Amino acid sequence: MKVQLQNITKIFPSRNKKSKELVTAVNDFTFTVPDGKLIGLLGPSGCGKSTTLYMISGLEKPTSGKIFFGEDDVTELPPEKRGIGLVFQNYALYPHMTVRQNILFPLQNLKGEDKLTKEQMLDHVDEVTKLVQLEQYLDRKPNQMSGGQQQRVAIARALVKMPRVLLLDEPLSNLDARLRLQTREEIRRIQRETGITTIFVTHDQEEAMSISDMIVVMKLGVIQQVGEPQEVYDNPVNLFVSKFLGTPPINVFNGRISGEKLYIGEEEIASAEGKEDMDVYVGIRPEGFIVDPNGKLTCNLESREVMGRDVSIVSNHPESANPIVRSIVDSESVFDMDAQTIKYNIKKSKMFVFNKETEERVFFEGDKLPYHLTQYLEEIKSEETQTEENTQEDNA
Repeated sequence: MKVQLQNITKIFPSRNKKSKELVTAVNDFTFTVPDGKLIGLLGPSGCGKSTTLYMISGLEKPTSGKIFFGEDDVTELPPEKRGIGLVFQNYALYPHMTVRQNILFPLQNLKGEDKLTKEQMLDHVDEVTKLVQLEQYLDRKPNQMSGGQQQRVAIARALVKMPRVLLLDEPLSNLDARLRLQTREEIRRIQRETGITTIFVTHDQEEAMSISDMIVVMKLGVIQQVGEPQEVYDNPVNLFVSKFLGTPPINVFNGRISGEKLYIGEEEIASAEGKEDMDVYVGIRPEGFIVDPNGKLTCNLESREVMGRDVSIVSNHPESANPIVRSIVDSESVFDMDAQTIKYNIKKSKMFVFNKETEERVFFEGDKLPYHLTQYLEEIKSEETQTEENTQEDNA
């Protein structure tokens, strides 16, 4: 099921009774979720991602804009009629019911044409519990299960009605690191096996990048960038996106373009042919440093951390926006730990330059342009046109 959001805006009244200033949680959000894909809505707390999810589910009504499931306008449709499955962060299981009863509950509330016989309901429960691998736990109650198992029960309950769209609101936040890894792999497996269009909300960039077909990075209710996870990481459109994605985070330096050359401090680190003089931020991914005694960038060496195949070098630089500069280099890299400084050359593909005033990316000759939202929407429209043409040919 394709989900289309057209110019969605959500405005809340001010929480401050003395202030009449309105709060815009989501601002002119336009996006199409392709049928059968898993899309990650990603951003810091307060960026509007959960509000967007709740508008898709029907729990919140947009101030303006429209929401479509396929060709159906569901903007005014109540949640129970949208055909959605919703999984919350806190599981929301009934503690007095067994796993079987929790999963059965949504089916028992179906009415009219959708109502099922008892045998049909049990068949659905058997099918979905096999999918989430909970067959042996059907008679247990939630408090007798681990956090990861409870989350799978919540997913099974959402899936048992075979929803048109599955919505996951930070479903892994309450799990420890090991269970989080295991459960996100389970979510990806289940989504692939069912083929249900899934929207996954998280503030954890590692989660979003590891399981999503595409990610939507948000800030203050506005889409910043859309694309495949690796594409967004490799080609951020602005400083916010570059800083939000990546562990360890990107190193940011104060720099300048002068005389068509790029400087950090007094050191020329790259050519800036054709670019006007301006103050900039220079972002360098930790893996973008190459140790070289004749390198262009000099940092003050502090320590190193051996990580097996790689070495993490901790240094500092007077123009660094952060207290430390962290670089990850090959374990075979040779450098003198007793030296006070270390020199680097920079991998061009791992260095990004941003206008200091606007924080937008400054592109150089040879840079690959990012995959923008407009391109994505054009591709969706092109696919729709092609589908319509194929249908007309088949009918002819």
